[in-house]
Amino acid sequence: MWLPLLLGVLLWAALWLLRDRQSLPASDAFIFITGCDSGFGRLLALRLDQRGFRVLASCLTPSGAEDLQRVASSRLHTTLLDVTDPQSVQRAAKWVETHVGEAGLFGLVNNAGVAGIIGPTPWLTQNDFRRVLNVNTLGPIGVTLALLPLLQRARGRVVNVTSVLGRLAANGGGYCVSKFGLEAFSDSLRRDVAHFGVRVSIVEPGFFQTPVTNLKCLEDTLQECWVRLPPTTQALYGEAFLTRCEYLGPHRGIGRERRVPERPVLWEEVLWEEARVNGTPRNTTQAMWNLPACQTG
Repeated sequence: MWLPLLLGVLLWAALWLLRDRQSLPASDAFIFITGCDSGFGRLLALRLDQRGFRVLASCLTPSGAEDLQRVASSRLHTTLLDVTDPQSVQRAAKWVETHVGEAGLFGLVNNAGVAGIIGPTPWLTQNDFRRVLNVNTLGPIGVTLALLPLLQRARGRVVNVTSVLGRLAANGGGYCVSKFGLEAFSDSLRRDVAHFGVRVSIVEPGFFQTPVTNLKCLEDTLQECWVRLPPTTQALYGEAFLTRCEYLGPHRGIGRERRVPERPVLWEEVLWEEARVNGTPRNTTQAMWNLPACQTG
């Protein structure tokens, strides 16, 4: 009676393990990555370059592009891209097409992002939210739509870098809102392009140490937000609220305890390769607060 059930479970487990061991050869596959000046984007560009992929890396600044090009192989090419500028996005899309040609684009990684102001919602303005949404949500949407024909040509895949805060709104500000939005876009896009053989994955990093999660920058930004508040609001919260930085307390504790190793062997490489190189990538890959890679989906 239990034998068929046991055999079914064993078969499912075997197929699952086989799936995780399947990977695509580097060959001449082109991968376009946004936000390669620093952080995850730069690390991923260099990692995939080492694996032999044809990396097309976009940076916001000329210095970021030059620094990346200096340490990469001749296979890696860089371009400038401001994901909030539609004209910049279109120029980048044409640049990508000149490189990939009829082969199309194997992969797109929407990595560029900003934290914005992490603070109490009553302190913020609509523009505070708009600035973050333009980079973290509308930016990836624009880049994806511009490159979708090339992705369909290659039956490629899209990887959108969201966050665990795209599931749980742990603080005020545009960051959580923007990541919730990007997760929703990813889920709807996945259904809409599956017919064309295009896969869509979400990567949800935890609180790794990157320029986006730099606690000093977050505290400075909160201080600037405090200064512009009317005296009545400052009196309501009290100076002690800011000096103790109570709002960022949990982030400070997490930042002390969770660190990305400085050596080239990085935790995030595991999750990137799961979503990017695996022949059958999972819909969602999580790198939680204290785990190298914890995949679900």
